[in-house]
Formats: sequence, structure tokens, C-alpha cells
Amino acid sequence: MPLPAKAFQHWLHSVAPAMSTADICRISGVKRTTLAQQLVRGKVAESSVVSISRALGLNPVDMLSTFDSYADLAGQSCPPTAAELVSQISTMDLLRAVISRSAPAYGGYGDQGSALTPALGPAPHATSVRNWVDAVDDGELRHRVSMATGIAPQNYSAQLTANRLSPELAVATARAAGVGFTGGLVATGLVTESEAGWAPEAKQAALDALSDGELTALAGDRLQALGRTLRRQEQEQAQTEMIWENLG
Repeated sequence: MPLPAKAFQHWLHSVAPAMSTADICRISGVKRTTLAQQLVRGKVAESSVVSISRALGLNPVDMLSTFDSYADLAGQSCPPTAAELVSQISTMDLLRAVISRSAPAYGGYGDQGSALTPALGPAPHATSVRNWVDAVDDGELRHRVSMATGIAPQNYSAQLTANRLSPELAVATARAAGVGFTGGLVATGLVTESEAGWAPEAKQAALDALSDGELTALAGDRLQALGRTLRRQEQEQAQTEMIWENLG
């Protein structure tokens, strides 16, 4: 949910009382026209608060928690679950881990991981949002989110298919799943893992804790999902080309 303009202006004055709007936009990278339009509409995007907070050296999660709609973020101390951490490891990183464990230089297959395994990339990745929701879904999560927020199930699914989720829905999903509120914000890329308070080696530790069978099965599931996505894109491209050909 975009933040009320009045609340945003009050917050901005409290964190940067001596700075003009032009100064804020210059150091944060937020376009003046964009911020002006948001203020006129009375709704300021959460991403604007995040960008400004970073520019001022403030933690974006802490700053978002000062707004009523994100008050639940205040004092958030619930760490991400192992499933959430693994969900934020890209498919390519999973495949590299499979290869690393089987390579002779890494001691062959073993469940302990290796210091020689390539470093994991940061979140988000190409399927981070869908993977995160799947990781916290008990089978009824989508229904609970729909009931709590009023969003139609098909619209919720459409956002997941597009690998996006509004900050409001990300927090609502976390609340319905009973997990930490920052997981969805990391998966959508609104905040970084460190800004959310995740331990630096948390993802690697979660990956190393997977057995060889679990890792291979997970990588296989990700590849199948990737294959379905690529086939759908190829079909859509073929249909588009056919339409253009028919149009002459």
C-alpha cells in the first residue's frame, strides 16, 4: 500500500529537516518529477522511502516501520526459515552447488558443502518471489491472503507468475504464513538481505545443510519450472510472429 503523502512529508522532515526536496532527490536518485507526482496523488511509493533512507544512511526496514501500514516491521526479530533462505538461492547457484559437490576437487559427493563452492548471488533472482511464497505456503496460504487483503486469487497468482509482489502483499503473505515480515520484502528486491537483518552466511549455511538428494531434487524441480516458463515464452513468441505475418 503506497504511503500517505502527509505521513511521508512528516517522516522526511523528521529525518532530514534541513534538506530541500531537490537535495533529497539528488542524493537518493529519486526523480523530482516522480516524487512530485506521488505527493500530488497523495500516495508515495515505498521504494521512494527505501531510496531516501539509504541515501541518508538509515535502515530502510526501520524507516518503513515508522509508517502505520508497516508498523509490524518494528522490532522484527524473527529470522528467515531455512526454506525461505533456500528459496532466495538462484537456480544457477543451485546447479553450481550440485556440480561442486560432485567434482573431485571438492571431495566428491558429501553433505558438508565446501569452502571452494562459488559464492552465492544476492536476492532477488528470476523466480525469487514465487519460490518464497512456495517455501512458506502450507497449502492454504493463498486463500488466507485473499481473505485478509481482498485480492482476487487470480490477481495474486498473476503477480507471482510475473515474479513480483507489492510490498503490502509481501507483508500480508508473511503474516498469513506466520514467518518474519521481511522475507517477502527481500524476495521482491525492495530491501537487501543485510537491511532485513539476515546473517551474511545464512543462505550458504542453509544450502550446505541440504543433503545431496535434497539439493539434486530441488535443482531438478527448479529446472522443470524453468523449462515450462521457457516453453510458454517460445509459444507466445511464435504466436506473436504469426500474427505479424498475417497482418502482412
